[in-house]
Amino acid sequence: MEKENIYDVIIIGGSYAGLSAAMALGRSLRNIIIIDNGIPCNKQSPHSHNFLTQDGKTPTKISNIARQQVAKYHTVKFHQGKALKGAKNKNGFQVEMESGQKLEAKKLIFATGIKDQMPDIKGFSACWGISVVHCPYCHGYEIKNEVTGILSNGDIAVHYASLISNLTKSLTIFTNGKSTIAPEKIRELESHHISIIETEIDSIAHKNGQMENLVFKNGSSAALKALYANVPFKQHTDIPEGLGCELTEQGFLSVNPFQQTSIEGVFACGDNSSMMRSIANAVASGNLAGAAVNKELCEEQF
Repeated sequence: MEKENIYDVIIIGGSYAGLSAAMALGRSLRNIIIIDNGIPCNKQSPHSHNFLTQDGKTPTKISNIARQQVAKYHTVKFHQGKALKGAKNKNGFQVEMESGQKLEAKKLIFATGIKDQMPDIKGFSACWGISVVHCPYCHGYEIKNEVTGILSNGDIAVHYASLISNLTKSLTIFTNGKSTIAPEKIRELESHHISIIETEIDSIAHKNGQMENLVFKNGSSAALKALYANVPFKQHTDIPEGLGCELTEQGFLSVNPFQQTSIEGVFACGDNSSMMRSIANAVASGNLAGAAVNKELCEEQF
């Protein structure tokens, strides 16, 4: 392999977590490359919140500033493209790109995020990240006191309700089918004036992603300004699993307190390995991953 394709660290994923890890490593003079396909999961969100010093800025503006700052470190390289395969080798790891190019490094950091799986509800995808949201910490303040819904069922729906009831007193749970919420929990919800509607949902009526009505399959509708939704997800890439990295029961990459996966030399940070899906958490975990990887490299070389 050509020497120019050999690095200390390959970072797959160039959004907040990946860039944060890159900054820590670049400041430690590590020869690294960031592979990114340019498709962040929050591309549709109009603004980002709950990230100190960056509150209210667009996700793109935050990531552009981060990229510009990381690019100042001369040992950091960027590669636009998609990583398809990963394998162990005698020097560490090899990553094969969609283009056929092969890169090699002693350590890998996956900052690849997760891919939300949209339900079969017309208009849902268009509203996702705008008026249909997943996190009260990221979006709740902006939709406070609005007529709000929760699209969820079972214990998760109750958990959402407990968090959101502090932000609005007009709150309804939509289970999109038969409720699986325990009777004692239903009584608890009723005591907070939170009702449950089991009618199946057909679509979301909206204007440019701003929802107006939840439309049911029986032809009725419910006027809503915002909807919290608990949607399933999958990992953006199966390369970590191919390397033997373990997943948690929820489907996240399993990591130790220093962001190391179950495979030695492989680290993960950001949304792919944490239930706390926020830019602030992604930056923090990326910084930790970068420092942990550098520490390993130092110990191996000292």
